[in-house]
Amino acid sequence: MAARRTAAAGSGGDTESSPLDAFVPLDELMPWSVRPLRTGRAWVSGPDPVALRARWERLAAADAAEQERLFAPTRSRTPHTSVAALPGQSTGTARFARTPGPCPDPVRILHGPYDEQWLLPDHRLIDAARPELWRVADEQQLFAVEHSCAPEDSGPALSVTALLPDGHSPAGRPGRIRPLYRRPGGTEPNLAPGLPELLRGRLGGGTDPDAFAPEAVLAWILAAARPAATGLRVPLPADAEVWSSGVALGRELLRLQSRGARGGERPRLPGGRRPYVRAALPARPTELSYDAGDEALVVGDGRISPVPAAAWEFTVGGVRVLELWFGRRAAAAAGRVPEGAAPDGLDAVGARGWPREWTSELLELITVLALLDGTAGPREELRAALAAGPLIGPAELRAAGVLPVPSSARRPASVLGHQEEGPEGQFALL
Repeated sequence: MAARRTAAAGSGGDTESSPLDAFVPLDELMPWSVRPLRTGRAWVSGPDPVALRARWERLAAADAAEQERLFAPTRSRTPHTSVAALPGQSTGTARFARTPGPCPDPVRILHGPYDEQWLLPDHRLIDAARPELWRVADEQQLFAVEHSCAPEDSGPALSVTALLPDGHSPAGRPGRIRPLYRRPGGTEPNLAPGLPELLRGRLGGGTDPDAFAPEAVLAWILAAARPAATGLRVPLPADAEVWSSGVALGRELLRLQSRGARGGERPRLPGGRRPYVRAALPARPTELSYDAGDEALVVGDGRISPVPAAAWEFTVGGVRVLELWFGRRAAAAAGRVPEGAAPDGLDAVGARGWPREWTSELLELITVLALLDGTAGPREELRAALAAGPLIGPAELRAAGVLPVPSSARRPASVLGHQEEGPEGQFALL
């Protein structure tokens, strides 16, 4: 039962027969998408910002030969590469080997759908940082991230975050990143031109001025999108009540997945069901298991309870979320390096055991997964309503001129009206 509910939480895999030809490809509804970040070296990101700073300091202080080895050069980046600064970041643009500069403040990113980690935001260290995403990342932005799930996969195929996402799924398959807005400040929605107006005309705006606002459309997509062999597809209802209920469900999913970002309420389970640390977690835990009888998560010699079975069983792309989250931090706490990395490389630098922040993050992750599982009922009701009612399909969107979208809608905004520092300190107006 838990596995079935897991598939419903978020934008879950759906293998039941459905008229997918009446659904609209997500690529048409949100036409601008960006490929995932490609760091080129594992040591520039991780769950501990203190470790990232220690890695930077060791690299910056190394002599030329050692720096070359520690850097882990690729065709795109070496210690002698000069590149433009990342938008919004004040890092250096001169060659790292010549002028490393001070360590930049690590920034919070989303690694996969539920793992909040840290990244050193220096363009000289990242093979493909996707500057177009950094240009539009601000307090108004939301990012929809596809997880490249096959139709038969369980777990969500789409998530939404206010953090900058790296676009990688737990199963290791890259997905597309779709910003909600094409420009900073929450302007120029990344939606098919004319789509909100068509929906308002067909479904009626009522008294809610935000019923078809960009965030409402994104909330609907989050609640209703389903994976298909050709990518995510979205049913658009021709019934106003179905739209309203789906948007309400999507807003709740968005609140849970973004963890109260942008002034929202942080996820909390009701009293008596909130997880607590019952036995202190060890400094360097190596094992994680689940005690179903006591509803307890066993972390080495430590215990956390109550932990609903649905949270323990929650999977994305066939991977159990809690096990993957723990495994990354257990390796970092012990200073273990990724497979194929040098044992004395930067990946092993800066291990400081299991900080208290990780325990707090684990408690919140358990809460998020349990609450997402609790949306199974409303999701089933929404699917039933969509199966019973008429849809606004691709043919109607084409007849209204919403589709096909213009090619310009698939590209980043062309002019952003501010300067960015280019290689070796040059400036350019974007």
